[in-house]
Amino acid sequence: MVTTAPDPPVITGMAWTTPLGDDLDGVWRRLCAGESAIAPVPTSHRLRTTLAAVVPSVPYGDDPGDRQHALAERTLRAAFEHAGLAPDDPRVSVVVGTSYAAHLDTLRDEPLDAWAVRAARRVGHPHPPVCAVTACSAGSDTLVIADALIRAGRSRICVVGGVDVVTEAKRLAHSALGTMSRTGLRAFDTSHDGMVLGEGAAFLVVETAAGAAARGAAVHARLLGTASSNDAAGLTMPDPTGESVTTAVRNCLRPSRTAPRDIGVVCAHGTGTPLNDEAEAAVLTRLFDDADPGPTVFGTKGALGHSLGATGAIEAVATVQALRHRVTPPLPGLRSPLSGLRVPLSTGGTVGADGTAGISLTLGFGGFNTCLLFERGAA
Repeated sequence: MVTTAPDPPVITGMAWTTPLGDDLDGVWRRLCAGESAIAPVPTSHRLRTTLAAVVPSVPYGDDPGDRQHALAERTLRAAFEHAGLAPDDPRVSVVVGTSYAAHLDTLRDEPLDAWAVRAARRVGHPHPPVCAVTACSAGSDTLVIADALIRAGRSRICVVGGVDVVTEAKRLAHSALGTMSRTGLRAFDTSHDGMVLGEGAAFLVVETAAGAAARGAAVHARLLGTASSNDAAGLTMPDPTGESVTTAVRNCLRPSRTAPRDIGVVCAHGTGTPLNDEAEAAVLTRLFDDADPGPTVFGTKGALGHSLGATGAIEAVATVQALRHRVTPPLPGLRSPLSGLRVPLSTGGTVGADGTAGISLTLGFGGFNTCLLFERGAA
């Protein structure tokens, strides 16, 4: 799926709730300082690892459905406030993404989107949200939906994002899959041995450029393009060649005539699992090997864990932050980069990011791949 229009939408508001906090620039500073929220989290089960990254202000062990609702409500409300929008504004559409969320751990007799409907209602929004459930790419896919709605003239303003929580069922499932690391998430490092689960929420306000100008809204970035693809390689295993991901990136760049050499930063999916890292490394090398010097590649999962259905939205915010602040945070735990990854990596500390454009990549179970292209705004 590819969307395009001569007048791309703009980002006028952002909010996130993460294991490192919920202040927009405060969390960014902690990421740039190399901090990580990954730590042992108690469990009554026998797991491959007890490591996880949880939001400290929403106590782990409480009802996961209530925790997910709390994350959704507070972060959605903050996004409206950051954009200077009233939650009951009739022009606004809300789109929310998640993976299994709390559904594997609760026996509530209610629709699967009830938590999202409840959160939107609690902040004062009058309409039920659209829900996207595309595994780890769900948060990114809400921006694809917003992009399509705005460019087609179906909506003027969309508040979109992802919400997900760490639950015992997810910890058991990923332990059984063998995807979890016992020692920490080290994306693109030769010693990588798996991922670490995380949780959180993020929302972005996406609207027409004309509408933003009319209400005097600050423009933090422009959403130049979105594209998605599917590997059709397996339920959990990515296509090791990365061809489908490469297609998504090229389709994302093509409508705006953005070339790989124009990209200054890449927020990589970077799960720390050997299969994902090697497939993504193949993609990045194929796309940017001829660029000089090439974009700086960074990621957030070594600090925030892999928040599944929320990660795409969290990393979309991170990409905009990298463009706004002209710097990328270090990749936690990266000491010996994969030999096949021939692009600059953010290691050892922050790295300057002078380019005006950046992409965020997500690779989800089921072969869902999504690429988002942002350009630095004036704000």
